[in-house]
Amino acid sequence: MNLLHLNDQKGQYPASYYAATATNLAPFAPLHGAKTADVCVVGGGYTGLSAALHLAQRGFSVVVLEAHKVGFGASGRNGGQVGSGQRQDQVWIESAVGREQAHRFWDLAEEAKALVKSLIADHAMPVTFHPGVAHACYSTSEVRDAHAYATKLHRDYGYTHLDPLDGPAIRRLIGSAAFKGGEIDRDAGHVHPLNYAIGMAAAATKAGAHLHEGSEVTRIDKGARPAVHTATGSVTCGQVILAANGYLGGLEPTVAARVMPINNFILATEPLDNPLQILAEPVAVADSKFVVNYWRLSEDNRLLFGGGETYGYRFPRDIVKTVMKPMLAIYPQLRGTRITHAWGGTLAITTNRMPCFTRPAPNILSASGYSGHGVAMATMAGKVLAEAVATQAERFDLMASLPQRPFPGGAAFRWPMLVLAMTWYGMRDRLGV
Repeated sequence: MNLLHLNDQKGQYPASYYAATATNLAPFAPLHGAKTADVCVVGGGYTGLSAALHLAQRGFSVVVLEAHKVGFGASGRNGGQVGSGQRQDQVWIESAVGREQAHRFWDLAEEAKALVKSLIADHAMPVTFHPGVAHACYSTSEVRDAHAYATKLHRDYGYTHLDPLDGPAIRRLIGSAAFKGGEIDRDAGHVHPLNYAIGMAAAATKAGAHLHEGSEVTRIDKGARPAVHTATGSVTCGQVILAANGYLGGLEPTVAARVMPINNFILATEPLDNPLQILAEPVAVADSKFVVNYWRLSEDNRLLFGGGETYGYRFPRDIVKTVMKPMLAIYPQLRGTRITHAWGGTLAITTNRMPCFTRPAPNILSASGYSGHGVAMATMAGKVLAEAVATQAERFDLMASLPQRPFPGGAAFRWPMLVLAMTWYGMRDRLGV
């Protein structure tokens, strides 16, 4: 199913806090007529914009086709957290590929985090990187595991930025009695995600890439010189990069079978009178539930809280009600606080929750399925895709070396099967199992 038009107005950002505080960027004209380029990028989110920027810096001619507006999808709607490492932890990765290869995955992910910081600084983006992401645990066993993992990262990977937190420390930091402890990563951080996408679009344009908004791709003719078609034009190119993530639809079935769209939701409160009682430091937080809750303060002291369970491709009619329930479970003192914005977005997951890097056809590259860990890794994916186009494919091949199985059930049944799985894990969350 193509979600480009199911939940949103054509060519408009959702009515989010991010859209309300976005930096102005002149719109990019739709594609008209036939063009040629070295590379055509499908999708104007972090992956596509990063690929365009890095390709243009290498001297390639690049055309980016975005169905709506740059940063329209998950890139402009997410929680803004820039995490360390990969989506799966290093214990999982070591078991999958061995310790030596696991170090390469770790190094790539750490470079991804550094890349976000450097792009913001080097291109004077209208974005502040706020350091600090805390992990809040509900049970003593989760706290024990988190502290052991911090020790492992220090010992085996030389990572010294994780500080363990006991019960009193996590409660002082977070202002909630819900947690038994956790940790804080001082080298991770958070950003305004839409302004980051806008900043990358401006940087890519300045580097020479050609961006077109309102240019939904309708088909791709494969071959030695692929042709990418919209309703009003086409791009003939040497290479195609698919960077549409959860909005790929039916453009490439082999990718769509392995990268599944799901929805998530965020709300923003009015500016809080006592924000330090919610977060004693301006850090972001994610909890230990399978259906993760995540939150942070905005620069004008609103609580931005994401979470809630919902199943189905359409957003719920009442997003506030969906997200308010987990928010009040953590912060009952916010009952009665006015909500100013509530929005949904579509991200994409894979069966193993690691990104899907693949060559679905000759002269076509794809990276997607960041599974909620995409701010840094999608940015890095764009750089890695640019390297692969330039015939430096070692890091692309590293990411592609993890097998990505299709979701069971095929196109017709994979969603109901995922609903059953998510319902099960959601029940475990509620029961504290």
